[in-house]
Amino acid sequence: MQETRAKTGATAREEAVFIEAPGGAPSEPSRPGGATLAGRLFLPAGAPVAAVVLHGAAGVPRDYYAAFAEWLARERGAAALIYAYRGCEARQSRSALRRSQVGMVDWALHDQGAALAFMAARFPGAELRVIGHSMGGFGTMLHGRADAVARLTAVCSGPALWTRARGAARAQAFGFWHGLGQAALMFHGYIPGKLFGLGADLPPNVYRDWRRWCTGPDLHKGDWGGALPMPADPPFSGRLTLVSAADDDTIPTAVVEDMARFYPGASGVETRVMDPAALGLESVGHIGGFSRRAAAAWPMIAD
Repeated sequence: MQETRAKTGATAREEAVFIEAPGGAPSEPSRPGGATLAGRLFLPAGAPVAAVVLHGAAGVPRDYYAAFAEWLARERGAAALIYAYRGCEARQSRSALRRSQVGMVDWALHDQGAALAFMAARFPGAELRVIGHSMGGFGTMLHGRADAVARLTAVCSGPALWTRARGAARAQAFGFWHGLGQAALMFHGYIPGKLFGLGADLPPNVYRDWRRWCTGPDLHKGDWGGALPMPADPPFSGRLTLVSAADDDTIPTAVVEDMARFYPGASGVETRVMDPAALGLESVGHIGGFSRRAAAAWPMIAD
Protein backbone atom coordinates (compact mmCIF):
# COMPACT_ATOMS: atom_id res chain seq x y z
CA MET A 1 0.00 0.00 0.00
CA GLN A 2 1.29 3.46 -0.91
CA GLU A 3 0.45 6.51 1.21
CA THR A 4 0.78 10.05 -0.16
CA ARG A 5 0.59 13.56 1.23
CA ALA A 6 0.41 16.41 -1.29
CA LYS A 7 2.03 19.86 -1.25
CA THR A 8 1.36 22.33 -4.04
CA GLY A 9 3.98 24.75 -5.34
CA ALA A 10 3.94 27.50 -8.01
CA THR A 11 4.90 25.41 -11.05
CA ALA A 12 5.23 21.87 -9.72
CA ARG A 13 3.63 19.74 -7.06
CA GLU A 14 5.39 17.65 -4.47
CA GLU A 15 4.07 14.61 -2.64
CA ALA A 16 5.55 12.73 0.27
CA VAL A 17 5.26 9.04 -0.64
CA PHE A 18 5.85 5.89 1.38
CA ILE A 19 6.81 2.84 -0.65
CA GLU A 20 6.67 -0.71 0.65
CA ALA A 21 9.83 -2.63 -0.24
CA PRO A 22 9.27 -6.26 0.73
CA GLY A 23 12.12 -8.69 1.12
CA GLY A 24 15.63 -8.30 2.39
CA ALA A 25 16.88 -7.25 5.79
CA PRO A 26 14.46 -5.28 7.98
CA SER A 27 14.92 -1.54 8.15
CA GLU A 28 14.63 -1.68 11.95
CA PRO A 29 15.10 -4.49 14.48
CA SER A 30 11.42 -4.57 15.49
CA ARG A 31 10.33 -5.30 11.91
CA PRO A 32 10.31 -8.91 10.63
CA GLY A 33 11.61 -7.98 7.19
CA GLY A 34 11.43 -5.48 4.37
CA ALA A 35 11.18 -1.73 4.64
CA THR A 36 9.05 1.33 4.04
CA LEU A 37 10.94 3.81 1.92
CA ALA A 38 10.37 7.54 2.47
CA GLY A 39 10.23 9.35 -0.85
CA ARG A 40 9.54 12.71 -2.39
CA LEU A 41 7.64 12.74 -5.67
CA PHE A 42 7.84 15.88 -7.83
CA LEU A 43 5.07 16.37 -10.37
CA PRO A 44 4.77 18.74 -13.33
CA ALA A 45 1.85 21.11 -13.80
CA GLY A 46 0.38 18.90 -16.52
CA ALA A 47 0.40 15.20 -17.36
CA PRO A 48 3.96 13.88 -17.06
CA VAL A 49 5.77 12.97 -20.27
CA ALA A 50 8.04 10.59 -18.35
CA ALA A 51 8.23 8.87 -14.98
CA VAL A 52 11.76 9.10 -13.58
CA VAL A 53 13.09 7.26 -10.55
CA LEU A 54 16.42 8.51 -9.24
CA HIS A 55 18.51 5.94 -7.37
CA GLY A 56 21.03 7.79 -5.24
CA ALA A 57 24.66 7.12 -4.40
CA ALA A 58 25.78 5.42 -1.19
CA GLY A 59 26.24 7.79 1.71
CA VAL A 60 24.48 10.67 -0.10
CA PRO A 61 21.32 11.97 1.61
CA ARG A 62 18.06 11.75 -0.34
CA ASP A 63 17.38 15.48 -0.27
CA TYR A 64 20.64 16.29 -2.04
CA TYR A 65 18.78 15.30 -5.23
CA ALA A 66 15.66 17.40 -4.53
CA ALA A 67 16.66 20.46 -6.57
CA PHE A 68 17.43 18.30 -9.60
CA ALA A 69 14.16 16.35 -9.26
CA GLU A 70 12.13 19.55 -8.93
CA TRP A 71 13.85 20.87 -12.05
CA LEU A 72 12.92 17.69 -13.93
CA ALA A 73 9.27 18.26 -13.05
CA ARG A 74 9.28 22.01 -13.73
CA GLU A 75 11.49 22.21 -16.81
CA ARG A 76 11.21 18.76 -18.41
CA GLY A 77 7.62 17.82 -17.56
CA ALA A 78 8.62 14.60 -15.82
CA ALA A 79 7.35 13.01 -12.64
CA ALA A 80 10.51 12.48 -10.58
CA LEU A 81 10.96 10.31 -7.50
CA ILE A 82 13.77 10.53 -4.97
CA TYR A 83 13.81 8.31 -1.89
CA ALA A 84 15.96 7.14 1.00
CA TYR A 85 17.35 3.62 1.09
CA ARG A 86 16.27 1.48 4.03
CA GLY A 87 18.09 2.41 7.19
CA CYS A 88 18.75 5.93 5.89
CA GLU A 89 15.37 7.59 6.53
CA ALA A 90 16.57 9.34 9.68
CA ARG A 91 19.69 9.58 11.73
CA GLN A 92 20.10 6.25 13.53
CA SER A 93 21.69 5.69 16.90
CA ARG A 94 25.10 4.07 16.95
CA SER A 95 23.68 0.97 18.59
CA ALA A 96 21.03 0.66 15.86
CA LEU A 97 23.69 0.98 13.17
CA ARG A 98 25.78 -1.74 14.77
CA ARG A 99 22.77 -4.09 14.95
CA SER A 100 21.54 -3.34 11.44
CA GLN A 101 21.50 -6.23 8.98
CA VAL A 102 20.84 -3.97 6.00
CA GLY A 103 23.30 -4.41 3.14
CA MET A 104 23.94 -2.83 -0.23
CA VAL A 105 22.31 -5.95 -1.67
CA ASP A 106 19.05 -4.72 -0.10
CA TRP A 107 19.49 -1.26 -1.56
CA ALA A 108 20.39 -2.34 -5.09
CA LEU A 109 17.86 -5.17 -5.34
CA HIS A 110 14.86 -4.61 -3.07
CA ASP A 111 14.79 -0.83 -2.59
CA GLN A 112 15.65 0.18 -6.13
CA GLY A 113 13.28 -2.47 -7.45
CA ALA A 114 10.41 -1.26 -5.25
CA ALA A 115 10.94 2.37 -6.28
CA LEU A 116 10.90 1.36 -9.93
CA ALA A 117 7.73 -0.70 -9.50
CA PHE A 118 6.05 2.22 -7.70
CA MET A 119 6.67 4.60 -10.60
CA ALA A 120 5.62 2.02 -13.19
CA ALA A 121 2.32 1.48 -11.37
CA ARG A 122 1.71 5.16 -10.61
CA PHE A 123 2.31 6.36 -14.19
CA PRO A 124 1.42 3.49 -16.55
CA GLY A 125 1.08 5.77 -19.58
CA ALA A 126 4.39 7.62 -19.18
CA GLU A 127 7.80 6.58 -20.46
CA LEU A 128 9.65 4.90 -17.58
CA ARG A 129 13.19 6.13 -17.01
CA VAL A 130 15.88 5.48 -14.42
CA ILE A 131 18.69 7.80 -13.40
CA GLY A 132 21.27 6.07 -11.22
CA HIS A 133 24.08 7.92 -9.48
CA SER A 134 27.18 5.86 -8.65
CA MET A 135 25.85 2.66 -6.98
CA GLY A 136 22.40 3.83 -8.12
CA GLY A 137 23.30 2.46 -11.55
CA PHE A 138 24.19 -1.00 -10.25
CA GLY A 139 20.79 -2.65 -9.93
CA THR A 140 18.50 -2.08 -12.93
CA MET A 141 19.62 -5.24 -14.75
CA LEU A 142 18.37 -7.26 -11.73
CA HIS A 143 14.89 -5.77 -11.39
CA GLY A 144 11.71 -7.52 -12.43
CA ARG A 145 10.55 -4.44 -14.37
CA ALA A 146 13.89 -3.95 -16.14
CA ASP A 147 12.30 -4.60 -19.52
CA ALA A 148 9.81 -1.78 -18.93
CA VAL A 149 12.56 0.85 -18.57
CA ALA A 150 12.83 2.92 -21.73
CA ARG A 151 16.03 4.65 -20.71
CA LEU A 152 18.68 4.16 -18.05
CA THR A 153 21.11 6.99 -17.38
CA ALA A 154 24.05 5.90 -15.22
CA VAL A 155 25.93 8.89 -13.81
CA CYS A 156 29.48 8.42 -12.52
CA SER A 157 28.66 4.72 -12.20
CA GLY A 158 30.74 1.73 -13.19
CA PRO A 159 32.64 -1.38 -12.03
CA ALA A 160 34.68 0.59 -9.55
CA LEU A 161 37.69 -1.62 -8.90
CA TRP A 162 39.86 0.63 -6.74
CA THR A 163 42.93 0.20 -8.94
CA ARG A 164 41.09 2.00 -11.75
CA ALA A 165 40.81 5.23 -9.75
CA ARG A 166 43.28 8.02 -10.50
CA GLY A 167 45.84 9.84 -8.39
CA ALA A 168 44.93 10.58 -4.80
CA ALA A 169 41.53 8.92 -5.27
CA ARG A 170 43.28 5.58 -5.80
CA ALA A 171 45.13 5.90 -2.51
CA GLN A 172 41.90 6.91 -0.76
CA ALA A 173 40.04 3.94 -2.24
CA PHE A 174 42.80 1.56 -1.19
CA GLY A 175 42.65 2.91 2.33
CA PHE A 176 38.87 2.69 2.48
CA TRP A 177 38.74 -0.93 1.32
CA HIS A 178 41.98 -2.32 2.77
CA GLY A 179 42.93 -0.09 5.68
CA LEU A 180 41.01 2.68 7.42
CA GLY A 181 37.59 1.44 6.34
CA GLN A 182 38.10 -1.99 7.85
CA ALA A 183 39.70 -0.50 10.95
CA ALA A 184 36.74 1.88 11.41
CA LEU A 185 34.31 -1.01 11.06
CA MET A 186 36.14 -3.05 13.67
CA PHE A 187 36.40 -0.12 16.09
CA HIS A 188 32.94 1.45 15.66
CA GLY A 189 30.88 -1.48 14.41
CA TYR A 190 29.68 0.65 11.46
CA ILE A 191 31.17 3.19 9.03
CA PRO A 192 31.11 6.78 10.39
CA GLY A 193 30.30 8.87 7.33
CA LYS A 194 32.10 12.02 8.42
CA LEU A 195 35.35 10.10 8.78
CA PHE A 196 35.33 9.35 5.06
CA GLY A 197 33.60 12.41 3.63
CA LEU A 198 30.22 10.68 3.28
CA GLY A 199 26.92 12.39 3.99
CA ALA A 200 25.59 9.55 6.15
CA ASP A 201 26.80 6.72 8.36
CA LEU A 202 26.71 3.25 6.82
CA PRO A 203 25.57 -0.04 8.37
CA PRO A 204 28.28 -2.72 8.49
CA ASN A 205 26.80 -4.97 5.80
CA VAL A 206 26.49 -2.05 3.38
CA TYR A 207 30.24 -1.57 3.67
CA ARG A 208 30.92 -5.31 3.35
CA ASP A 209 28.81 -5.66 0.17
CA TRP A 210 30.24 -2.47 -1.29
CA ARG A 211 33.79 -3.59 -0.54
CA ARG A 212 33.21 -6.96 -2.20
CA TRP A 213 31.92 -5.24 -5.33
CA CYS A 214 34.75 -2.70 -5.51
CA THR A 215 37.73 -5.01 -4.93
CA GLY A 216 37.14 -7.21 -7.98
CA PRO A 217 36.87 -6.45 -11.71
CA ASP A 218 33.26 -7.54 -12.26
CA LEU A 219 31.28 -5.45 -9.77
CA HIS A 220 28.56 -7.68 -8.24
CA LYS A 221 28.68 -10.44 -10.87
CA GLY A 222 30.17 -12.82 -8.30
CA ASP A 223 26.94 -12.52 -6.29
CA TRP A 224 24.64 -13.45 -9.21
CA GLY A 225 22.77 -16.62 -8.41
CA GLY A 226 23.61 -16.19 -4.71
CA ALA A 227 23.12 -13.01 -2.71
CA LEU A 228 21.72 -11.47 -5.89
CA PRO A 229 19.51 -13.09 -8.53
CA MET A 230 20.63 -13.60 -12.08
CA PRO A 231 19.89 -10.62 -14.35
CA ALA A 232 16.23 -10.18 -15.20
CA ASP A 233 14.67 -12.12 -18.08
CA PRO A 234 13.46 -10.40 -20.20
CA PRO A 235 16.41 -8.06 -19.70
CA PHE A 236 16.77 -4.31 -19.87
CA SER A 237 16.49 -3.41 -23.55
CA GLY A 238 16.09 0.36 -23.46
CA ARG A 239 18.54 3.12 -24.23
CA LEU A 240 21.63 3.29 -22.04
CA THR A 241 23.23 6.69 -21.43
CA LEU A 242 26.55 6.69 -19.58
CA VAL A 243 27.48 10.06 -18.09
CA SER A 244 30.92 10.69 -16.57
CA ALA A 245 32.66 13.76 -15.17
CA ALA A 246 36.00 14.69 -16.68
CA ASP A 247 37.34 15.50 -13.21
CA ASP A 248 35.99 12.39 -11.46
CA ASP A 249 39.10 10.57 -10.30
CA THR A 250 37.09 7.97 -8.35
CA ILE A 251 35.15 6.62 -11.36
CA PRO A 252 36.98 7.89 -14.47
CA THR A 253 35.30 7.99 -17.86
CA ALA A 254 36.76 4.64 -18.99
CA VAL A 255 35.20 2.94 -15.95
CA VAL A 256 31.81 4.56 -16.60
CA GLU A 257 31.94 3.37 -20.21
CA ASP A 258 32.70 -0.16 -18.96
CA MET A 259 29.23 -0.23 -17.37
CA ALA A 260 27.84 -1.05 -20.81
CA ARG A 261 28.93 -4.70 -20.52
CA PHE A 262 26.46 -5.20 -17.68
CA TYR A 263 23.59 -4.17 -19.98
CA PRO A 264 24.21 -6.23 -23.13
CA GLY A 265 20.57 -6.02 -24.19
CA ALA A 266 20.52 -2.22 -24.42
CA SER A 267 19.06 -0.97 -27.70
CA GLY A 268 21.70 1.74 -27.90
CA VAL A 269 24.55 3.13 -25.82
CA GLU A 270 25.51 6.80 -25.63
CA THR A 271 28.40 8.24 -23.63
CA ARG A 272 28.58 11.81 -22.36
CA VAL A 273 31.29 13.62 -20.41
CA MET A 274 30.53 16.53 -18.10
CA ASP A 275 33.52 18.83 -18.65
CA PRO A 276 33.61 21.51 -15.93
CA ALA A 277 35.51 23.98 -18.12
CA ALA A 278 33.06 23.65 -21.01
CA LEU A 279 30.11 24.04 -18.64
CA GLY A 280 31.55 27.07 -16.88
CA LEU A 281 31.95 25.21 -13.59
CA GLU A 282 34.89 25.00 -11.22
CA SER A 283 34.37 21.28 -10.73
CA VAL A 284 31.88 18.43 -10.96
CA GLY A 285 33.67 15.39 -9.56
CA HIS A 286 32.08 12.17 -8.46
CA ILE A 287 29.24 13.65 -6.43
CA GLY A 288 28.73 17.23 -7.65
CA GLY A 289 26.73 16.67 -10.83
CA PHE A 290 23.37 16.87 -9.05
CA SER A 291 24.15 19.93 -6.92
CA ARG A 292 22.51 23.31 -7.52
CA ARG A 293 25.85 24.83 -8.46
CA ALA A 294 26.18 22.28 -11.28
CA ALA A 295 22.76 23.04 -12.83
CA ALA A 296 24.50 23.77 -16.13
CA ALA A 297 25.25 20.02 -16.31
CA TRP A 298 21.69 18.86 -15.66
CA PRO A 299 20.60 18.75 -19.33
CA MET A 300 23.46 16.33 -20.01
CA ILE A 301 21.93 14.02 -17.41
CA ALA A 302 18.26 14.52 -18.23
CA ASP A 303 18.01 14.98 -22.00
